[in-house]
Amino acid sequence: AAMMGYKMKLIMPNSMSIERKASMAAYGAELIEVTKEQGMEGARDIAQRMQSNGEGIVLDQFANPDNPLAHYHSTGPEIWRDTAGEVSHFVSAMGTTGTIMGTSMYLKEQNPNVQIVGVQPEDGAAIPGIRRWPKEYMPKIYESTRVDRIIDMSQERAENTMRALASKEGIFSGVSSGGAMAAALQLASEVENAVIVTIVCDRGDRYLSTGVFNPVK
Repeated sequence: AAMMGYKMKLIMPNSMSIERKASMAAYGAELIEVTKEQGMEGARDIAQRMQSNGEGIVLDQFANPDNPLAHYHSTGPEIWRDTAGEVSHFVSAMGTTGTIMGTSMYLKEQNPNVQIVGVQPEDGAAIPGIRRWPKEYMPKIYESTRVDRIIDMSQERAENTMRALASKEGIFSGVSSGGAMAAALQLASEVENAVIVTIVCDRGDRYLSTGVFNPVK
């Protein structure tokens, strides 16, 4: 938006981290906040209402076919190339579901036996970046037939894995990446002779102010 000269309004829950809000404001976006209880569902409702009132256009990553297509044309081929076609399982956190949809589409075309595993928060967990969508808010781009298995992830396990990635592997990631990696490690303990791929899709510096890297002991 900044490069193209567009005015950008971003709607997000007020529980989002300070870093995430500040970085968007730095680019010139106007932030509209909803309550933590309203969540992303409430933010989506307001965006659609604003569009209906002629206040702009919702780019709607939850329904835009270019979201999964970007991963069909890039992420999927990269995984297939870099594993020399040996990938057996792909594990992905599910937010908009664009990553898992597009990557599944490509990998299944190459080998229908590749297992596609989605990760969502268990009931009551709040993991930034991934959602357990109510049926009426399920992204329109999501097709359940493209996912072979879904793993419910606890917030504690996601955060513990995120911290371990930083302190043991030097990978400074966010909570959703911790959840995806925890699911991949769980899968690795269940199968043999597998090539499991997951994606570290967010950065840890976005969450420093939340205290998640230095929890109270």
